[in-house]
Amino acid sequence: IISQNAVIGKNPSIGSFVTIAKNVTIGDNVTIENFVSIESNVIIGNDCYIRSGTRLGNNTRLGDRLICHQNVVIGSDGFSFTTKNGESIFERLNTRRSDELEINKTGFKRVASVGGVIIGDDVEIGANSCIDKGTLKNTIIGGGTKLDNLVHIAHNVIIGQNCLICGQVGIAGSTIVGDNVIMGGQVGVADNLMIGQNSVLAGKTGVSVNVLPKKFMMGNPAMEMAKNVESYKALRRLPKLQKKVNELSELVNKLISQLTNK
Repeated sequence: IISQNAVIGKNPSIGSFVTIAKNVTIGDNVTIENFVSIESNVIIGNDCYIRSGTRLGNNTRLGDRLICHQNVVIGSDGFSFTTKNGESIFERLNTRRSDELEINKTGFKRVASVGGVIIGDDVEIGANSCIDKGTLKNTIIGGGTKLDNLVHIAHNVIIGQNCLICGQVGIAGSTIVGDNVIMGGQVGVADNLMIGQNSVLAGKTGVSVNVLPKKFMMGNPAMEMAKNVESYKALRRLPKLQKKVNELSELVNKLISQLTNK
């Protein structure tokens, strides 16, 4: 189903059960497989390959030579909510002691996402990945960046050029990732952070603070690789240290007992 307002370039290949909405512009030599849904005001560059089941939300812009694997969602609404009375969720929690936490009981109010998604040239997006559109401004992925399967990019995130984002990575809202960053599998990045260019985050790293450029980070909480390795070595030594402490404690107790008896 193709809108009369859609503009399609030369040599297209469009599969069965594809829906193309109004004001969509598709470049030359684009392949669109079965069951793809393209909403309004989407721009697709030249030589793109969009595999079956992909969903492109409105105001999405894709660069040239993009490869989009099965069941990718680009341009879904961001996970943006606020309390109905306008009070910040974290302000509410921070004003109470940890043993007196009271989660909001009045429910949450949804914040609409009216931004879009902009993706550069030569980007590849793995199967079942999801890229949320921005709340007000755009979510941006730089040219040459590659996303593995099951990656989640939240609203307003900016990812630089030539990054490698491995499977099951989650990047929370409004975080900025520099160029040439590598993230191993299952890395989690908190919101509103800056990940410096040319940095590496090992698998399962949990990032809750800014990362300087050219750093190799590991662990949760994330720390530089050398410090993380030393911390792990120290943790492995704890049983032996505990054994020595127990032996010394027994010896001291015996000495005290002997002195007391005398």
